[in-house]
Amino acid sequence: MVLPKMILFDYGQTLIAEQKFDGIKGTEAVLQYATRNKYHLSAEQVQARANEINEEFGRFHPEKRHLFQIEIPNTMFTPYLYESQGIEIALSNSEIDAVFWNAAAPGEPTEGIKEFLDYLKEKGIRTGVISNISYAPSVVAERINRLLPENAFEFIITSSNYIFRKPNKRIFDLALEKAQLHPNEVWYIGDSYECDVKGALNAGLFPVWYIGAIHQPFTTGKGNSMDKNVLTVTDWDKLKTHI
Repeated sequence: MVLPKMILFDYGQTLIAEQKFDGIKGTEAVLQYATRNKYHLSAEQVQARANEINEEFGRFHPEKRHLFQIEIPNTMFTPYLYESQGIEIALSNSEIDAVFWNAAAPGEPTEGIKEFLDYLKEKGIRTGVISNISYAPSVVAERINRLLPENAFEFIITSSNYIFRKPNKRIFDLALEKAQLHPNEVWYIGDSYECDVKGALNAGLFPVWYIGAIHQPFTTGKGNSMDKNVLTVTDWDKLKTHI
């Protein structure tokens, strides 16, 4: 373990603890802005179509989602979802993202993260974000900056803006290029073993598995054993002792 020059963070259940996703609530919020609903579809019906499409893609299968390493941004998904069902929404795609997300999965900073980010700032350790997320980059940045207003993130990389999803090495390589650092100078912290820990390992970064905010019992994934050189933490104060 080498003292990092930079620490990169995952977004969901790492920086921000989101409530359990409720797509129907999100769709209900969006439909309030509908100027046309040709077939008088309910939020449940629209969300059922969204679930059907996602099932075809294999996007969110809990055991296989790490295999889906190319992002489908909502700027592509949302227009198809609504327009194919005869619905017109009086919002831009990014505005739909914000309305949907805030209703479907509101979040708050994980316990102790604000203090941990302040600690890194005092230590002169640089910070940034890499997130697998389909929401518009501007919407993701707005939420992070609103909930963590004192952050010093140099960049927020989203798969919705850069094609590749973790654990694909290319998205980690992009962050290293932006930071102008070598892999062994950077730590990566996230809650997903397959995407965050294995992705960081494969890219040469030091992985920290943060399991303090995940909804379900933590697991390395089906058929996987714990890799060597992985630091597992349940709270941010304990991580300070390793720096």
